[in-house]
Amino acid sequence: MKIGEASRVTGASARSLRFYEDEGLIVPGRCSNGYRDYCRVTVDRVIAVRSLLESGLPVRMIRELLPEPADGREATADELRSEFLDEVQAYRDRLAARITVLDTQRSALDAFLNEAGRARR
Repeated sequence: MKIGEASRVTGASARSLRFYEDEGLIVPGRCSNGYRDYCRVTVDRVIAVRSLLESGLPVRMIRELLPEPADGREATADELRSEFLDEVQAYRDRLAARITVLDTQRSALDAFLNEAGRARR
C-alpha cells in the first residue's frame, strides 16, 4: 500500500511515517516508480513503533527493540533481546524516581500554599 493508505490504516501521519523511515525504525519497500510500498509487516511495525513512542520510550531504545530486518523479514516479539528489556525496566525505574521527586515537590508547594493562605486570613 502507498503512504496515504498506510497513514490511514496505522493512524500515523505521512510525515511520521517518513520520520520513522529516516530514523531507521521502518524500512518500507519501493515500487518501480520510487513510491514507498508498505506491506502488512511494515504496517504492523508502524503500529508497534507508535505504541512504544506513546509509552514514552525514546527513538534510540525503540530502534534497539525493533532491530533491522534480517533475511528480509521483521523481528518478532519473541526475538526481543533481554538487554533491551533490562534497559526498558531501567528507563521505567528512572521515570518512577522522577515522578516521586515531582510528587514530593508538589506536596511541598501544596503545604506552602496552604500555609500562605492561612497567613493571609
